[in-house]
Amino acid sequence: MTQGRPLLNRRLAEFGTTIFAEMSALAVRTGSINLGQGFPDTDGPEEIREAAVRALRAGHGNQYPPGPGVPELRTAIAAHQQRRYALTYDPDSEVLVTAGATEAIAATLLALVEPGDEVIALEPYYDSYAACIAMAGGARVPVTLHPDAESGTYRLDLDELRAAVTPRTRLILLNTPHNPTGTVLTREELAAIAELACERDLLVVTDEVYEHLVFEGEHLPIAGFPGMRERTVTIGSAGKTFSFTGWKVGWVTASPGLVTAVRSAKQFLTYVSAGPFQYAVAEALNLPDSYFEGLRADLRAKRDLLSGGLAEAGFEVYRPAGTYFVTTDIRPLGGGTDGFAFCRALPERCGVVAIPNAVFYDDQEAGRSKVRFAFCKREDVLLEAVSRLKGL
Repeated sequence: MTQGRPLLNRRLAEFGTTIFAEMSALAVRTGSINLGQGFPDTDGPEEIREAAVRALRAGHGNQYPPGPGVPELRTAIAAHQQRRYALTYDPDSEVLVTAGATEAIAATLLALVEPGDEVIALEPYYDSYAACIAMAGGARVPVTLHPDAESGTYRLDLDELRAAVTPRTRLILLNTPHNPTGTVLTREELAAIAELACERDLLVVTDEVYEHLVFEGEHLPIAGFPGMRERTVTIGSAGKTFSFTGWKVGWVTASPGLVTAVRSAKQFLTYVSAGPFQYAVAEALNLPDSYFEGLRADLRAKRDLLSGGLAEAGFEVYRPAGTYFVTTDIRPLGGGTDGFAFCRALPERCGVVAIPNAVFYDDQEAGRSKVRFAFCKREDVLLEAVSRLKGL
């Protein structure tokens, strides 16, 4: 304490060490299989790793790259959006490279949200959303995705979303495909959100880092819906698609005014980052369709392997339509409904680490009995995890 005040800014007082750090440390300490934190246990394509090596050796990006990102990557991002979704962006004024999607989220919210503004987020939500809204001085307003045991999925209640909008609402923060539930918002849901945003003059920030990890349905950027091109900030990332999460290369695509606003905040965060890796990611975005199809097929098989094993072990399983996470309910196992206690005991019980979903909720009771597992691991690792979990 100094001057009678806590050292930590009061806006961050509710945020301690992330659950991911806690559970990963527990995995190391107990020698457990870590199905908690969402990172692959193998590297991405060899030719993309070699592209980074070439850039390093050629001196490309070893010094400060341009603030908005290297031109090669900005051009590749714009080409990707055009090729995949028929969305046209100017690489010079409508694309911004960031230090991963995490910085893109932080810079966007710091740029667009003022103290007192309300930000609607789909709950459960990635934990950095809450922290970034708090740092901007905004007020988060959760709209809960509800589990449906009959269909084994989570769904958005559009009436609840509409009711959450007030005169103080500044923006809607979307995540589709959705972490941690694996929900992929449908065309009808996105059209309704777009109509609401236009009607109430709201901005939309959409985190689409899992865009290439869709197993059922299709990924549809909301920026492509009527009236949304000028009010949407779309966030993407190389980490999830190319399995180089440590490179921390993300990006924002939006209209010039929105990109200028986000860049104004971003320049005082990292300024620039990942110089040589930016050149490699530019090459990665131009990989043939067969790469993306193979990635989906591989992860779909792993989803099915882990989901089936969890069901056999006694969990209630919510089958994800996208991402590389599967949410389960521990209640059918007996022994309580406390996901935190379950996850902290699981390594000693059977040598596997998972994440309690309650950390992704404002209303922790809504996620109390839910636990998330990651399946972006080698097949032999998942098979061993399934074998261990059967001991429950």
